[in-house]
This record gives sequence, structure tokens and C-alpha cells, in this order.
Amino acid sequence: MIPTRTETKPLRILRISEVLARRGLPKSTFYEQVKNQLMTPPVSLGLRSVGWPEYEVDEINRALISGASTEQIKQLVCELTEQRQLPFCA
Repeated sequence: MIPTRTETKPLRILRISEVLARRGLPKSTFYEQVKNQLMTPPVSLGLRSVGWPEYEVDEINRALISGASTEQIKQLVCELTEQRQLPFCA
């Protein structure tokens, strides 16, 4: 199942401090999850800044709260990352 972002909510990019607060993790553990594909990789915002789409963080948190397995989280991360590749203009 590929989740879709709610179009009524504006797209927000969260910086690392807010993502860490929402996930409740230290930075090293968070980046270990990114490495292990348990969290989506960051989006480049410029030469030295990155962020995460808010809806991706929310979707992963919902899956964790609902008791999703590690494999289900990895599948969700894969699907969310693939959605980034969809063309912006059709």
C-alpha cells in the first residue's frame, strides 16, 4: 500500500532538530536508522542543509505506533522514497 499525502495540508520540510523531537531519538540512532532503511533519507535543501518531508516522518511514526514490523517499516520507507521520484509535472 502506497500512502498518499493529504493535499489539504501544506508540504513542510522538517529540519533535523524537529525530526529528532518527533521521533524521540538521539541523532546517532536516527542516522543509523536512515542507514538501515528504517527512515527515509534526507532531502537536500542547499549545499549544507537537509530536511525531511513532514508527511514521511508522520507516516513512519504512524506505522511504528500501529506495531509494524521492521520489514513493514522498510517497505514503507522504500515506497515513500520512490514517491519522491514521481514527476512533478505530468
